[in-house]
Order: sequence, then structure tokens, then C-alpha cells
Amino acid sequence: MFDQLVAIIAQLGNMLRPWAFDIATAMVVCLILVFSADVNRLLRRHLLGHSFVLRTFVFIIINAFGYGLLIVKATPWVARHIVAMPSHWMFLLIMTMFIFIGYWAQRNNQS
Repeated sequence: MFDQLVAIIAQLGNMLRPWAFDIATAMVVCLILVFSADVNRLLRRHLLGHSFVLRTFVFIIINAFGYGLLIVKATPWVARHIVAMPSHWMFLLIMTMFIFIGYWAQRNNQS
């Protein structure tokens, strides 16, 4: 019974393998979206009292270039690690990550 379950999960993992880069992109972007509210709140708190121009500049640098660079650099790294996993672990990791992201977003009222 256990071996059959592992075989089914491995088959599901094999079905996801061709889309590993897309899945990695979705993971990275979802994680950024979930945690960006906290980062922006922290930045807002630290930049309180500074000029509008500086606050806007920092916001643009962090949100446009910082998160963009993180997506571009982290996605291939995550995709390489996803593809390197055995299929059954890959499937379980992907499901667990998206459940965690959904849970975190729901818990922080970001859904």
C-alpha cells in the first residue's frame, strides 16, 4: 500500500517536472508577495520623517528593482533544486510550499 502511494506521488512529480521553472517562478513570486507587506511596513516605519522623494525612491528601488532582481536570480536556483529532487519529494515539497504560502497569506489577511 505504501509503495503504491509513493509510486502515485512520484508519477505526479514526474508530471510536474517539465514545468519546474514555472513552478519555481510562482513560488518565488508568491513568497515575495506574502512577505512584501511586512518589508514595506518596516521600510515605512524606518523612513518616517524623511522626505517624500527619498521615501518614493526607496520604495521604487526595493519594489521594482529589489524584488525583480530577487525573482530573476532566485528562480533558476529554486528550479535547479526542484529538478534535482526525486519526483516524490519534489511533488511533496511543491504542495507543502503552496499550502504554507496560502496559510501564511490567510493568517495575515493577504488573500
